[in-house]
Amino acid sequence: MGAVNHTKTRTLFLAASASLVLLTGACSSDTDSSSSATTTSASAEAASTGTCPTAAPDSAGTPEWTLAGDTGSIAVVGSTDTAAPAVTVEAPFSVAETQVKTLTVGDGPVIADDAEVSVCYLGVNGRDGSTFDSSYERGAPVDFPLNGVVAGFQKAIAGQTVGSTVAVAVTSADGYASGNPAAGIEPGDSLIFAIAILSAS
Repeated sequence: MGAVNHTKTRTLFLAASASLVLLTGACSSDTDSSSSATTTSASAEAASTGTCPTAAPDSAGTPEWTLAGDTGSIAVVGSTDTAAPAVTVEAPFSVAETQVKTLTVGDGPVIADDAEVSVCYLGVNGRDGSTFDSSYERGAPVDFPLNGVVAGFQKAIAGQTVGSTVAVAVTSADGYASGNPAAGIEPGDSLIFAIAILSAS
């Protein structure tokens, strides 16, 4: 029953919070907005099926990005065709400047600052290493305009190419400077996202 309540809480949080990474309208979209451009790896699989892989990440996977923060550190393993990404946190993790790492480069078009995108993503709180949101857990990508999301998420995606997988360590100022209690995010929390970019328009 706890898992059901946790899922309901997360769903209510998404529906109630237009200031999170997503817009409220994007939360209920089940449409497949695949790009006509060729994409690679997990992005291609998700784009072609309209799903995000839900299998647990390979625990033996080699991190594609490790980052020592101002406090703590992170290690990120990107998603694959069949498995979700993994973010390991040595908590508390924090950064003074938002940092973006391209894990795999897609061969689709470059994404504009104001594009509407379809992505699979995992959001982790650097303060305690907890997952506060995951489209991988839901098994479905989310569509939203980049100019309607937190600055750190926009910085991670704008300028990338469709089909890329990226990770970003987001400062509190580029995330939720005042916190977001519904997601368990407190003022000052740095956030980490692992993202697969499926399409953009």
